[in-house]
Amino acid sequence: MSVNHGANLYDLSKKYGFSKDEFLDFSSNINPFGTSSLAKEYVINNINMVSVYPDVNYSSLKKSISSYCKCNENNIVLGSGATELISSFINTIKPKKAVLISPAYSEYERELKKHNCEIIKYFSRDYNDFKIDTIELVDFINEHESDLIIICNPNNPTGFTFSKFEMEVILNNTKAFVMVDETYVEFTNTKIYSSTPLVDKHDNLFVIRGTSKFFSTPGIRLGYGLIGNCDVKNKINDNLDLWNINIIASAMGEIMFTDEKYINHCADIFLKERDYLYKSLSDFKNLKVYESKGNFILCKIKDKSITAGELRERLISKKIIIRDCKSFDGLDEFYFRVCLLKPEDNRYLINSLKEIL
Repeated sequence: MSVNHGANLYDLSKKYGFSKDEFLDFSSNINPFGTSSLAKEYVINNINMVSVYPDVNYSSLKKSISSYCKCNENNIVLGSGATELISSFINTIKPKKAVLISPAYSEYERELKKHNCEIIKYFSRDYNDFKIDTIELVDFINEHESDLIIICNPNNPTGFTFSKFEMEVILNNTKAFVMVDETYVEFTNTKIYSSTPLVDKHDNLFVIRGTSKFFSTPGIRLGYGLIGNCDVKNKINDNLDLWNINIIASAMGEIMFTDEKYINHCADIFLKERDYLYKSLSDFKNLKVYESKGNFILCKIKDKSITAGELRERLISKKIIIRDCKSFDGLDEFYFRVCLLKPEDNRYLINSLKEIL
């Protein structure tokens, strides 16, 4: 987990003698402002609900998600985190040949390999700033006659993001299922970049979201998938456990997705802080910085005077953790990724980098 999914604070605390709460974790991509206070207060004031079974249909939770994502509530499946839904969808459609955009989150490849699926990688490249031409991708998918394409949107770790219009071009011009992981889309303009409204009219689209990152709730393990294909949706549901979402996660979800004040406040801050961090990192002459629509930014050490791993080690002494990206397929030891934290923390990161670089 510490290699492929960011920092393991428990291991680092033991190794370096710091409390895990002392670290500024720029590797986790989690909203540093915490979750919705309305949702937390509800749980605190209604803690006795732990003695009650959840609604087996999760009607109120699905209604809340439907309103939030602007899709039919009948097209919603619930999972214990986004990872469970990635696994469930792949297990259901059992693809024989899948196109995987790389570099990308490692979990997709791991799940595909469980089913002996042939994996064809479409690499976004540094010389194009990791941007992807939609028509070229469509031709690549059709040329390889793949039955699944997996897209992380915004892409982790490059930050490239397809617009909703571009996603519809892919859906309309291929026969493949398109699985879109929107783990980070709420950190950008969802009206432009989210594919959730497309679910109701495209049978070959499956959109996955979780609450770990934007809503800062990795501990409740709440994920949801949106799919208009009734056959696939029913098969996924048939293989999920009864009451697979605990009652606290369900109750928090019902409130979080309707807490517009919290959602808008966080979105506004992240847009400003991403702009600040991108511009500040770009001021370093020995860094190449890539445009991102997520809450993270990919960088490359151009002069190779220090590796990302060495930079990470030197920053840990300042209680800062960054993501060394050499484990991502297509990247090497000079790439690193930082996420957005609170404004004062972002400025501390920049000042610390100035001391080293």
